[in-house]
Amino acid sequence: MLDYFALALRIVAQQKKISSVKPSDPIDASLAAAGFDAAAPAAEALAKLAEIRPGIGDIAYARGLGTVSDTTSAAILSELGASASGPIRREIRRSLFKLRQHGIEPPAAAVQPPRATHAAGPETISALFSPIDGEGTRIVWIMKPRMQGGVTRVWGLVSESEGLVGAVAAGLSRKELKAERDDLESRAGIQMVDGDWRLADFILCDAYRRTPAERRARVGNFLALRAEIIAEPAPSEIVHPVYAELGADIPAEPALELLKEPEMLEWRLATAEIAPYAEELSRVNESVIVLNEIQQRERINTIVERAVGELFSGERGTRARRRFEDTAYYMLRGGRRAQAGWAAAAARQVSSGANLARSLFFQSMVRTQLGAIVAEEQQREQQEPRLIMTPAEAMRAGEAVRRRR
Repeated sequence: MLDYFALALRIVAQQKKISSVKPSDPIDASLAAAGFDAAAPAAEALAKLAEIRPGIGDIAYARGLGTVSDTTSAAILSELGASASGPIRREIRRSLFKLRQHGIEPPAAAVQPPRATHAAGPETISALFSPIDGEGTRIVWIMKPRMQGGVTRVWGLVSESEGLVGAVAAGLSRKELKAERDDLESRAGIQMVDGDWRLADFILCDAYRRTPAERRARVGNFLALRAEIIAEPAPSEIVHPVYAELGADIPAEPALELLKEPEMLEWRLATAEIAPYAEELSRVNESVIVLNEIQQRERINTIVERAVGELFSGERGTRARRRFEDTAYYMLRGGRRAQAGWAAAAARQVSSGANLARSLFFQSMVRTQLGAIVAEEQQREQQEPRLIMTPAEAMRAGEAVRRRR
């Protein structure tokens, strides 16, 4: 199993600690010095901001509006943003995100259509992806060049089961960025690959939406961090770029050789979801009814086919399809075009609603994982002495005693 989950958590924690140690902000200081109190009633706070605006400037004015939890504040910010640019526009976006985190949106009439901007251009924003480890965890970086040199990078740690585990933004020189990438790849034994920033953005935004409410505090400022480099609304869906990039190189069926690739060997279906089928297999072996080899094989085949049909349908099927697509994309960007085509073919089969229970590839994938679980359980039982025998074991023991007589 790839060992970068804990490594990434440590790095994220270190960067959060560093980024939290900042000198007092002169903008906040100017607001306080001018007598602005964000805790005052909304009407009073807005009136005070209007009064002191000439003395504090538009950036501080926008900062102050972001602390007043009122739709009027959101409407003012939206109107200001329609004609703003540069640092003022960035401050307006940050303030609007703060208000949205409190459930406050500008009135519909005040919302302006998004303007064309170079901030979202493919020539300025880039992304890096790590492979997905066995538990469904990965690292995603999005970078945007800074006018003063270097880049602003948003680092996200994504978990298939927990959503967005961590997110930090930092300004880095090109040299520092390369050093961090080299260090991560060396210490974790992985390769980061370049890819479409829009896919990276979707992965992070989707993970944030899936983050349990009680855990969002640790990534509560993600949308504000994202606004530092991306001006577009957070995407809710995406046409995966792997299909366009592979084009006609996607076969009709995934090859069994795909199961030998590291990403597939690492992939573990959720224990809670696959364990019931493993228990059924164990019961087949322990049945008091004597089964011949053909009958036993038929029962096993039935269990495997049902497992395939249920594990790759519905919400679980959606997760599996995305995992195949992202794995295909990682393989493609890493120079493994044929393997990427197989993984994309598997994703297409999942999304098409085909009868996967009859697919040799999916049967083999599930059989391998079921077999590993059953083998681990048998090994554990052998290492732990038991006082109670199963019915099948009792019958075999009795038969052995009768033969010795």
